[in-house]
Amino acid sequence: MPTTRLTPKDHLLQAAQMHVPFDGWSQATFDAAIADSGVDRTVAQSLCPRGAVDLAVLYHQKGDKAMLAKMAEADLSTLKYSARVAAAVRFRLEAVEDKEIVRRGTTLFALPIYAGDAAKLIWGTADAIWTALGDTSEDVNWYTKRATLSGVYSATVLYWLGDTSADHADTWSFLDRRIENVMQIEKLKAQVNSNPVLSKLMAGPNWLLGHVKAPQRMPQSGMPGRWTRS
Repeated sequence: MPTTRLTPKDHLLQAAQMHVPFDGWSQATFDAAIADSGVDRTVAQSLCPRGAVDLAVLYHQKGDKAMLAKMAEADLSTLKYSARVAAAVRFRLEAVEDKEIVRRGTTLFALPIYAGDAAKLIWGTADAIWTALGDTSEDVNWYTKRATLSGVYSATVLYWLGDTSADHADTWSFLDRRIENVMQIEKLKAQVNSNPVLSKLMAGPNWLLGHVKAPQRMPQSGMPGRWTRS
């Protein structure tokens, strides 16, 4: 099996993980990572202009890749769709080797200056899950699925960080309850659409939302979606 070659940024991340539990995703951690990895400081600073913050982003992205690899290996075909989503979130958390590293990352991305990074990373995780599960939404549902899963994932991570139960059993129960809450919303939407009176009341909003399209996989404008005229 071919060995994946590590980039200088990968080496920096590996070295940084030894220091994050003690110093967080800080300048001290970044300096230690440079010293431990042997990566030239000029190269390190060019690869990570924001220092350890960029390494924290890479750490999260690598967790998403590990989750996708686990999803590809697992046979989820026999599970209900909601159970597949729950399994994906569980795989994502199980990809974490040191909970303290995530705790430090949560503290970092809670800062207002990095709120945009936090939203982008969480949305990216939700998008990766739905895409891997074969989501074919091309309308506003593309956004609502990812928005609701982002909320579920964020809440589950916070619960998981404080969970001391055996094998995180309480976290998985919490996750199942959140997924069930989402499914109840979907059932309510179906009931509204099937109701003769409510469906007429929602005709205008549904027409408007019908013009919202999912973003192209290779966007030309850099915008998160597109609007089409009827």
